[in-house]
Formats: sequence, C-alpha cells, structure tokens
Amino acid sequence: MIDLPVADPGRPDTRSPIPLLVWVGRHQIGTILVAIVFGIIWMVSQALMPYAIGQAIQQGIVDDNRDALVRFCVLLAVLGVIQAVAGVFRHRFSVQVWLQASFRLAQVVGHHAARSGDAVRAELSTGEVVATVSNDALRAGGAFDILARLSGSVVSYIVVAVILLATSVPLGLIVLIGVPILTLSLSFVIKPLHVRQRVQRDEVGLLTALGADTAAGLRVLRGVGGEDVFFDRYQKRSEAVRVSGVRVATPQSTLDSAQVLLPGLFVVLVTWVGARLAASGDISAGELIAFYGYAGFLVIPLRTSAEAVEKFTRAHVGARKMLRVLAVQRAVEDPAEPLAEPPPGAPLVDPDSGLSIEPGSLTCLVSATPDETSALADRLGRIVDDCGVMLGDTPLDRLPLEVVRRRILVSEPDPLIFSGTLRSELDPWGRSSDDEITAAIEVAAAEDVLVALPAGLDEVVDERGRSFSGGQRQRLVLVRALLSDAEILVLVEPTSAVDAHTEARIAAQLHDFRAGRTTVVVTASPLVLDRADTVVLIADGKVHASGTHRDLLRTSSAYRDVVTRGETA
Repeated sequence: MIDLPVADPGRPDTRSPIPLLVWVGRHQIGTILVAIVFGIIWMVSQALMPYAIGQAIQQGIVDDNRDALVRFCVLLAVLGVIQAVAGVFRHRFSVQVWLQASFRLAQVVGHHAARSGDAVRAELSTGEVVATVSNDALRAGGAFDILARLSGSVVSYIVVAVILLATSVPLGLIVLIGVPILTLSLSFVIKPLHVRQRVQRDEVGLLTALGADTAAGLRVLRGVGGEDVFFDRYQKRSEAVRVSGVRVATPQSTLDSAQVLLPGLFVVLVTWVGARLAASGDISAGELIAFYGYAGFLVIPLRTSAEAVEKFTRAHVGARKMLRVLAVQRAVEDPAEPLAEPPPGAPLVDPDSGLSIEPGSLTCLVSATPDETSALADRLGRIVDDCGVMLGDTPLDRLPLEVVRRRILVSEPDPLIFSGTLRSELDPWGRSSDDEITAAIEVAAAEDVLVALPAGLDEVVDERGRSFSGGQRQRLVLVRALLSDAEILVLVEPTSAVDAHTEARIAAQLHDFRAGRTTVVVTASPLVLDRADTVVLIADGKVHASGTHRDLLRTSSAYRDVVTRGETA
C-alpha cells in the first residue's frame, strides 16, 4: 500500500479499481465539471436543432408564416454557433481531464515503485512496471475523457424524450424504453471482452519484460552466442501477444458493429413509427421531419454510451494492473509514532551482534561468510524493517525514514548508475562544486574515467553506465557515496572490482577524506583493513574479535584465516 492510511483523502484507495479511479477524479473535479457543462451544452444544442428545423418548416413553409420562418432560422443559426463553441471547449477540457488523470496515475505508480524499491523488483518485473506506467495509466485515464460526452448524451436523451412525449406518447415511450435496452444489450459482449483484454495485457507485460531483459543483457548475450536463443524466445512471446490480440478482436469487432447496427435499427424504427403517425394525421409534416432528425440525432448518444462502456472496461483492466504495483508493501515503513532524532555524533549500536560503532572512526567489518556482514550493513542503515539498531539512545525503527536516510547512507556492492550527465550522477543533490567533485574522484581513484570523457563532468552517461567497466562503475558509485557527506557512511565491498594498486590508493585516501565522520566498510581486503581505526570480526552473527588489523593478525587465528584465506600470515 501507499504510505498513508486508507481514510486519508490525499491518497488512493488501493483495494479495488473503482475507488482508485474515484480518487483520481476527486483531484480534478473542477476540470471535470467544466468539461461536463460544455458537453451538456454541446449535445443539447444539437438535440434542439431538429425541433427548430421542424418548426421552421411547419410554421414558416406549411403555414406560410415568414416571421416564424426567420425566427426559427435565427434560432437554428444560434444553436449552430453554440454547438461549435461548446464543442471546442468540451474537447479541450476533456483532453485535459484525460491527460491529467493518466499522468496522475502514472505518477502515483512511479513514485510508489521508487519508494518501494527492492520490494517491487522482488514481486514484479521491470517490464511489468514500465507497461503499467506507459499503457495502463493512459487506458485508465480514458474513462475521464468520455465523461463530458456521456453526460451530454444522457441530458440530451432526456430532452429529446420529453419533446417526443409531449408530441407523441408512443414515440416518447419508444425512446425512453428502447435506448436503455439497446445499451444493456451491449453488456453481453463486454464480459468476454473484459476477460480477453486482461489476458492480452498480461501477455504484453511479459513481452515488455523480456524485451527489457534482453536489451539490458545484449552485450552478454553476444559474448556467449545466445542471441539466437533469445530471438526465438522473443518471437514466441510476440506470437502469444498476437494470438491474444486476435482473441480480443472477436468481441471487440462485435461491439464495434453493434455500435453501428443497433442505433441504425433504432433510427429505422422511430422513423417508421413517425411516418405512420404522420400518415394517420396524428402529427404534422413538420413534426415528422423533426422526428426523423431526432432519430438521426439519437445515434450519437447511443454510440457514445457504447463507447463509454468500452472505455470503462479498458479503464477497469488498466486500474487493476496498477493496483498490482500499488499493493506491493514497502520493505521498510515509517514508524506510526516517530521519535525525535538524536544529536549528531551519536554512536551506532547493534545489540543483536554486539557491534558498537564509535563516532568519527573508520571501522571495518570482516566475516568468513560475506552474507553476515552484508546483512549487518543492511541493519545499520535500516534497509530492512525491525533492524533493532540504536542511534545513541534512539531505536532506528522509531526514527522517520527521511532522518535515517539523511544521516546514514548505505552504498551497496551492486554499482547502479542511471542515465544523465556524469555531474548529476555523482552529485544528484546538486550541492557540490567542481573542485569538491574532483577531490572525491581522486579519493576513489577514478581520474581515468573523467579524463576519458570528452565533455568531462558534462558527458552524458548511458543507462546503467554500460559504457563503463565494472571497476569504473564501482569507483563512480564510491564517488557518489563520498559526495553525500553523510554523517554515517556504510560501504559494502567498495573495492571488490578494482586491482590491488587502485585499491591501495583508495584505502590510503579514504581515511583522511572521511576524517571526523563515521565510516563503516564491509571488506576482507588487507589493504583496506590496514587503514582502519578498528576492525571487527563477525562470526555466527556476533562480534568475535575487534582491534586493529595488525593486532588481530597476531592474536586471532580466525581472523588470519579470513583475511589471508587460509595462507600463513
């Protein structure tokens, strides 16, 4: 769920598609009402045109009343102008409502996916999330595009029915009873269409995910000769999308043909009944012409109703897909009753392991099982919930996430780089000068990366940093971590992908660069361990030994085995 209670009007209710769409509509109710008003004016002005034409013919031509003819011709011209002006504004505000709703839904899904982080990736593929933002949001927004026309159709239908009832009760009853029956008859097509659209949407999501994964690993595929295998896999998945699309086409074509056939039959019925009434003298010639105009006009609200049913169905399918993303729970939640943050310089303590990090020191964590220290680093940065770590006298679980992320930064071993300029990648906060960025680059021994770029810090970096090697990406991520200037910086294997010479340079400069601030490094590299103020050996999830690197080499055989990998010290 999103990070606010269900009762909060500022967030969507993610229990079902309809409350989600209602939430979106409530946030743009003003624009929707304006579009509906213009939609009603637009449709009612069209509905009154047959009346003006019928009266002009009956009074002006049949009864030979020229004043009446001029009066109703002027009325017809005024209705035409009103229809044109209202139609322009109706279309403008309808498109605005559609785009606002679509982009608002895309923002909700995108922001929730960003805040949920690994929780979304654990349950949904990247392609599924991308398809939800790019396709499903637009489909769901389409339900708001039709509201103005649908409202105008309903009101104009009532106006026409009242006019017909006042003129001829049989014709009025045909309209009042026939239009709802025709609209309800379309529901027999909607259910199979709904099911098949959902299947097609699932197939499109799988195809998008496969395409994203293939594009991301294209260099690896070429290296191992797996292009043909993935091409065949993509071809089969694409064929599944095509087959599901063909299955959607059957009910979709039936619905489209019904939108033309049923209103046409209705027009024929109304015209035939009106002609019989005119022949028997129950209505005049002008009223017969007006009835024929009403019959032709009623095609518009009928087809609009059918289109609304289709768009609401597609919106329901799209909203249901978005709920799959919004239903993913965050791995870490803000506390219900947060506490005030402790003052700067508070020690970081993990009671479960017995680890205590002294403020302002460089501490290295070592373990024969790397997963132990990685899990400990996640707890220190509250990457996992119920971490049990204390910052001073305050549990991290009771601090707002914004405070924890501001004061404690965990740089994970997987070097993740986004697209954009190198400057924005290294300093996403935009608060460091070129000299400060250059100094951090020197500490991370990444000068070769900067020198190789023609535009330097202004060079545009490819997505995921594909143009860089693994070691270069790792050093750039280290630069980004250093520029965060976090009070407590936790680095997980920051030098695992670099050579020994580069690792020695980084180790020699890291201590001085972070002087006065707390730094925790998860590593088993002797080059880094030798520069630490304190080295802590973790075994079976507990602190087994602590001291300097050289002291532990002399006093702890378990430490020697881990650091020297079983070789003689």
